Amino acid sequence: MPYPKEHTPDLPQKGKRGFLKQLLGLGATATVIPIQPVSAQINEQPQRRPGIDGKRFAMVIDLRKCIGCQACTVSCSVENLPPIGQFRTTVLQYEVEDYDGDQPAMFNLPRLCNHCDNPPCVPVCPVEATFQREDGIVLVDNERCVGCAYCVQACPYDARFINEETKTADKCTFCEHRLEVNLLPACVETCIGGARIIGDLNDPDSTINQVLRENKDDIKVLKPDMNTQPRVFYIGLPDDFVDGVEGQTSVRLVTEL
Repeated sequence: MPYPKEHTPDLPQKGKRGFLKQLLGLGATATVIPIQPVSAQINEQPQRRPGIDGKRFAMVIDLRKCIGCQACTVSCSVENLPPIGQFRTTVLQYEVEDYDGDQPAMFNLPRLCNHCDNPPCVPVCPVEATFQREDGIVLVDNERCVGCAYCVQACPYDARFINEETKTADKCTFCEHRLEVNLLPACVETCIGGARIIGDLNDPDSTINQVLRENKDDIKVLKPDMNTQPRVFYIGLPDDFVDGVEGQTSVRLVTEL
């Protein structure tokens, strides 16, 4: 794009070599990204930022009730408007190859940001654009994000992506803008089977805590050995999926449709 006349730089009269030196200097100046000092070392969690006072949000997904209708995927896209073809949450459908009759031949696995208690995506951000609130919700400050994708690589759940329109990191936010006005996240509100429950872990009488207690022997999380302490819990998750999910496509003993 040409410079406006009032901003046109004075080019040196020293031939091509001088012109190229000045042009490269201008380009380097234009692409310098100021990096703010971070408050934590690599792999150390920085201080959490304020959230909804006294809350610690988590989600339970009852896979016995998920029918793979993708209502959650559609409602999330309508609510949050990611680019076409990019999703903050979705339901992957798998065909089990060697099932023994005690489990279904088809399996639906909803995926989203796990809003971990020890999120690996936060400390790797060089500009503190990715952060966690005191209520546990992990967010991205798009005004600070430089699109380096460090957080995308650090997430073991493949729950982040670089938004094709904003060129910054994007992910599920638990619809924090809705929670702040006492509304349910779009995916929870529209789940036909009632498979998704969100609630406050700090409230012992909350619905989510009741569900966790009632199903304590069948509660699983993805990749527990990563020590991320996920706060998305699954009921009815086969053992093959606990550590077998790599990215969004491969699971041991199953193939994605």
